[in-house]
Amino acid sequence: MKTAGAAETAPRTESRPESRTAARPGLRERKKRRTRDALLRAALELFTTQGYERTTVDEIAEAVDVSQRTFFRYFPGKEEAAFAVQEMVEAHFVDSLRARPPGEAPLEALRRAVLEGWDTISDAVGSVVPVELYLRMFRVIESTPALLAEHLRRSAETEEQIARLLAEREGLDVDADPRPRLAVAVFGAVMRVTSRQWSTREGAGPQAMRELTAAYLDQVGPALTGNWRTSRRA
Repeated sequence: MKTAGAAETAPRTESRPESRTAARPGLRERKKRRTRDALLRAALELFTTQGYERTTVDEIAEAVDVSQRTFFRYFPGKEEAAFAVQEMVEAHFVDSLRARPPGEAPLEALRRAVLEGWDTISDAVGSVVPVELYLRMFRVIESTPALLAEHLRRSAETEEQIARLLAEREGLDVDADPRPRLAVAVFGAVMRVTSRQWSTREGAGPQAMRELTAAYLDQVGPALTGNWRTSRRA
C-alpha cells in the first residue's frame, strides 16, 4: 500500500519544480523584450528628432534609464537599432509573399504581398513602435548618407532572399534560370523609386505609400514594353 501511495503522489511532486522552472524563462524573456523595445523606441525618437549622427549610445541608454552596457546587450551599435524596425517590416513582407497562392504569377505575387504588407503594417511594427515613428525613421534613413548606403546593402541581401523564394515557388534553380533575379531586380527598382518619391512628400503616411506603390507597380508593364512616344501623343 505504501508503494502504491508513493507512486500516486510522485508525479505531482516532480511536476511542481518543472512548472516553476518553465515559468521563469517566460518572465525573463518578457522583461528582456520590454527593455529592448524601450531602447528601440528611444533610439528612433532621438534619431528622428536630433539626427542619427548626433545621437550617442549614452543618450539612448539614459532615455531608458539603463547603462550603456545594457544597450550593447541588445544591439551591437546604433546602426542595428536604426534598422531593427525596417528588418521587421521586410520580414513581414517576406512572410506575406511566402503565403501567396502558388498559382499567382511572380510579379503579381510580389505586388499583392507588398500591398498587403502596407495594409497590415501595424501588425508588423505596432507592438514595438508606432507606425508614424517607423515612417519618420524611414525618412531619416533616406536622408542620411551612411544609413542609405547600408540600407542599399541590406536591400540587396533581401532581394536575393526574395529571388530564391520566387524560384522555389516556381520550381526553378535560381542559379540556372535568371528570371527570379530579374523579376526581383525590377521590383526592387520600383520600390526604390517609390521610396524616394514618398520621402519627399512632407507628412505623407502609410496610405500614401501604399497608393504610390500600387500606381508605380501598375506602370511596370507599360514602361518596359510600351512605346512612350505613341502613348504620349495619345
